[in-house]
Amino acid sequence: MAEPTHQEEHLDVLTKTGEKTGVSKPRSLVHRDGDYHRAVHVWIYSESTQELLLQKRADCKASWPAKWDISSAGHISSGESSLLTARRELFEELGIDLPKDAFELLFVSRHECVLNNGSYINNEINDVYLVTTLSRIPMEAFTLQESEVSSVKYMFWNDYKHILEEGDDQYVPYDTTGQYSQLFVILEQRYKENKEAISLRLQNKLNRYAPILMNPELIGLSEADKEALFHILRAAIVMDDIFYLQVWHTNPMLRDWLKERSNASEIDRLKWMYYSINKSPWSCLDENEAFLTTADSLVKLLEGSTKPVTGWKGIEYKVAFPLVKPPGANFYPLDMDKKEFELWKGSLTKSEQEAATGFFSVIRRQDDIPSSVMVYNGTKQSVNPDCLTIVPYSQEYKTFLEQAAQFLFRAAELSDSSSLTKLLKAKGNAFLSNNYYESDIAWMELDSKLDVTIGPYETYEDTIFGYKATFEAFVGIRDDKATTQVKLFGDHLQVLEQNLPMDDIYKSKDVVAAPIRVIHLIYNSGDVKGPQTVAFNLPNDERIVNERGTSMVLLKNVSEAKFKHILLPIADVCIKADQKEFIDFESFYTHTICHECCHGIGPHTITLPNGDKSTVRLELQELHSALEEAKADIVGLWALKFLINQELLPKSLSKSIYVSFLAGCFRSTRFGLKEAHGKGQALQFNWLYEKGAFLMHLDGTFSVDFGKVEEAVESLSKEILTIQARGDKVAAMLFLENYAKMSQPLATALEKLEKIQVPVDIAPIFSVAERLLSGRN
Repeated sequence: MAEPTHQEEHLDVLTKTGEKTGVSKPRSLVHRDGDYHRAVHVWIYSESTQELLLQKRADCKASWPAKWDISSAGHISSGESSLLTARRELFEELGIDLPKDAFELLFVSRHECVLNNGSYINNEINDVYLVTTLSRIPMEAFTLQESEVSSVKYMFWNDYKHILEEGDDQYVPYDTTGQYSQLFVILEQRYKENKEAISLRLQNKLNRYAPILMNPELIGLSEADKEALFHILRAAIVMDDIFYLQVWHTNPMLRDWLKERSNASEIDRLKWMYYSINKSPWSCLDENEAFLTTADSLVKLLEGSTKPVTGWKGIEYKVAFPLVKPPGANFYPLDMDKKEFELWKGSLTKSEQEAATGFFSVIRRQDDIPSSVMVYNGTKQSVNPDCLTIVPYSQEYKTFLEQAAQFLFRAAELSDSSSLTKLLKAKGNAFLSNNYYESDIAWMELDSKLDVTIGPYETYEDTIFGYKATFEAFVGIRDDKATTQVKLFGDHLQVLEQNLPMDDIYKSKDVVAAPIRVIHLIYNSGDVKGPQTVAFNLPNDERIVNERGTSMVLLKNVSEAKFKHILLPIADVCIKADQKEFIDFESFYTHTICHECCHGIGPHTITLPNGDKSTVRLELQELHSALEEAKADIVGLWALKFLINQELLPKSLSKSIYVSFLAGCFRSTRFGLKEAHGKGQALQFNWLYEKGAFLMHLDGTFSVDFGKVEEAVESLSKEILTIQARGDKVAAMLFLENYAKMSQPLATALEKLEKIQVPVDIAPIFSVAERLLSGRN
């Protein structure tokens, strides 16, 4: 019998910046030719002793034989994922079997060197992971792979750093002044802050939110709908459970840990309070900077992950989350880049491509999911070399969605509102089928005193592509009088569309009047982290937008709270004295209405230069959200002036709309320039300031030049609308780079607000909902 042939490991060839080229080569040729390729570095850190685990490379290794090195490391084979490789290498080299929640991706570094007289060129892109254990792993627990590792030892991290700095030839060299210095910086900073400093830091962050009691009366609500409300609120709570998981896979565990410990100390209370606002360890108002680290996370005991050692119960490790918020949240594999996705998408059928880029699916590695989920819409999915596959929400969140559906079905049985009953049934069915079309139509047709929005809608969390929708819920009581008053805006959408400041070729002739509902918010959940929304315009499904238009919901009690507690104090500090009289709630609220209306007009489905049909969302991808928010804002301001000129709104608003908008610029940019609304608002302010429509005075206050502002608003509206209509991502990127930034005038205003501690936003307290839920439990 012939001897079996050994097939050499293939590696994916990368660009110098780490993107896949679509080419793979045998490992020996990669090192011969100096191709960039990806590898993993795994460091095991003992928290109690502040030591890193080092391994001594085997004498037979082609590179750095008999040198002390990283705890574990290895190449990522073609078609394998980074995390799978990290887990495998740790098990093969050291005999340690850890789950994926033990691995924290710290950073990515590029390592370039030439060895063995030029015959071995190592150009690596390294994914550097940290595993944090409470204490040392006993030496007896390791099972060393003799062909790779000769021994292991622990060393105080700072001693190891000094050894590298001194160039000790017994250790594999790493540049401690370059990218790899991050390892030591992170370890030092993570544990040096004292309790008083932590408490002060968290309290200052919390002070940026004004706690506001949301206590609307349930006047006009039938007894039947009050009964239904209890079950609707329970379904809304499930949206929270799903959203926590959508943000990051260990986020629900972190939430439960922090909540359980919230009464243990003052620091634990502050951690939980600020975490509850952000719904993750990343701060919305600080460009998603982490305010917690894996060191703050829960501890897991893992028995049987190594050889048994007498008297030792097993590895206790901290459940990990990345220091940098993953741009794809938990919708995509952490190690997937855009190039890999696009290469994979190109291998799919048209229907699979639509599912991959659709709102209601996640992308997973095939290794991470059971075979029973390898079906989408009844069709077995294509197996692909890059191990990516599509999983519908109805499968990914099956347990949660089945529970939420049952709550909605029960509420539908109790309600005496026919349109609400229809919505609740349709939404429950959508949770189970993953088809949201009928439920979104039912939501648009809702005509009930009890107003409910629940399901996957917004795509802000997906900052890779802007494809994937997060779950959320808004439950409120409709304000019938206010709803009647705003009907004017929805009825004039077609008129606004035909008069938009863009070329006629891009205008739609089929804009449908948009229903607008004004509610007083009882409860919200899911993707409502950080700054609170005052209104929303849904659905985002382009099919429905083209066929039926959109519908708007305005949260009046939220708007009132923001105007009183946020906008008025901002205006008092930042607006020139002789224009403060123009700050009023009517202008602020009316612009909010127009903002939401203008989501429904302008380009949505577009024709590309090559004649293909597409959508603005698909073409602009991760840039879409910020540009769309800027569009709705600035075109909303244009629309207000247009309606005033048509004598559909009072002329008394002519100046106040612009001054209130100016104050609002400072309000929204405080959300941060990584957030879509903040980025869009910075773009608008900087454009209008450049055109002389906004002026800064010597005392640091601002005013509107009423002679220039109308033209500046129109020119900006045309610029954004045209970029969207052409689906021009390059133009969108350049436009955002040039204008969506922290300019000196903006920074001046924000520094003034910081000094006097004007709240950035509100933190609603839902007393009515809490009372209803606690009364039935």
